[in-house]
Amino acid sequence: MKFKVLQDNLRKILLERIESGELTGLRLAQLTGFKQAHISNFLNRKRGLSIEGMDKVLSVQHLSVLDLLDPAEINKRASILPPSSDEFENVLLISLSTVSRPLINADLVLDALKFKKSFLRKLKPDIEGDRASWHRFVLIKPDPKDAAGMSPRLQPGVTLLVDRHYNSLKPYRKGEWNMYVVLKNDTCTVRYVEPSENGLILRPHSQTTPIEILPIREHKTPSDYLIGRICQISLEL
Repeated sequence: MKFKVLQDNLRKILLERIESGELTGLRLAQLTGFKQAHISNFLNRKRGLSIEGMDKVLSVQHLSVLDLLDPAEINKRASILPPSSDEFENVLLISLSTVSRPLINADLVLDALKFKKSFLRKLKPDIEGDRASWHRFVLIKPDPKDAAGMSPRLQPGVTLLVDRHYNSLKPYRKGEWNMYVVLKNDTCTVRYVEPSENGLILRPHSQTTPIEILPIREHKTPSDYLIGRICQISLEL
């Protein structure tokens, strides 16, 4: 991948953060020590950044070069999954804090557990938006306090199989609510989800846990907040 493409990808990330209200050009200039005009020219494609300038921007925005790479290209060139047998597929166990990352670096993997390929193939995907480069199946252990809101469906120590290629609100089975991993305030929660005029309704299973409304930001869609559908619940792995 060429250096110019890395700069274009960085520019795209910065503009998305500015559009969402997370960042301003002035704030970025203050954090990096650059003049505001320098940042403005970069964002408007009037000039590039030096390698040192790129390093500064990446550092203050808590990004790495990996965040600028094309996920599809990385997936073609490298695999962090150990070889699987003919009958079984290895599925990665990762932390809840990393489940929303399209790419799963090797240092984020807690374990790799085996599932029958025939079982995984039977699970129907329903992708909205660009998810083709996301590794499809992952395993997580939900936060115990958050999981209490889904009691008794979720018990302490439960492990969840997440299909990250299912991020639509369509019921997987007629008459049943889907359970999702949902992005909420830079963290993730596990809830039933349904649409509303004001955003997404995050509905717990426990009647003692309050319902929440998750507002949808401008230029975002409900599918952006749905990390994946819970397709299996295991008490012991």
